[in-house]
Amino acid sequence: MLKQRNADQSRLELLEAASNEIHQFGFHAASISRILENTSLTRGALYHHFPSKLALGYAVIDEWFAGYMKQVWFEPLNKLGDPIEIIENALKATYADHEKELISYGCPLNNLSQEMSAVDEGFRERINHQYEIWQDALADALRQGQQNGQIKTDIDADDVAVFIVASIEGCIGLAKNKQSYKTLNNCTNILLNYLHGLRVIA
Repeated sequence: MLKQRNADQSRLELLEAASNEIHQFGFHAASISRILENTSLTRGALYHHFPSKLALGYAVIDEWFAGYMKQVWFEPLNKLGDPIEIIENALKATYADHEKELISYGCPLNNLSQEMSAVDEGFRERINHQYEIWQDALADALRQGQQNGQIKTDIDADDVAVFIVASIEGCIGLAKNKQSYKTLNNCTNILLNYLHGLRVIA
């Protein structure tokens, strides 16, 4: 049991270091040596868990990024409540934890989409899967809000969900290019104003 716990911890340590490295430098420029410098592990330990750099990159999406999205977005959206408030809180939590990195380096998923989707089908499928889960969770929450009388019924929840994801990624991308907190906040506030306008006024 202790051996398994240590192995799991080593894997998590590698994934965290790799996710930071890929976020900062991109997948192609990511350095295995730099990744290991930010862990307590050896090259042999890395290749025990991940037989190649590509396998490590896939795992960053499948395990590390997916785990973060599940905690911050998917689980809250699956709970009953005001969907607009849940979306706003998820954005606030994301910015509170990662605003500086988002301004400096952008969204890690969108970065990988731009860099890898056209050149590696494994990356494209994994990235698309994460976007689809995100969109589905948003759409389901909006539909639940419609059923509960919180959200206007004259909107298409699936279309709005795609728009929300595209808007968030666009806001982060513009802010990264400008290196501007103001751009991120202004763009996000416009999105939130739109979302508040979807509420049914009692």
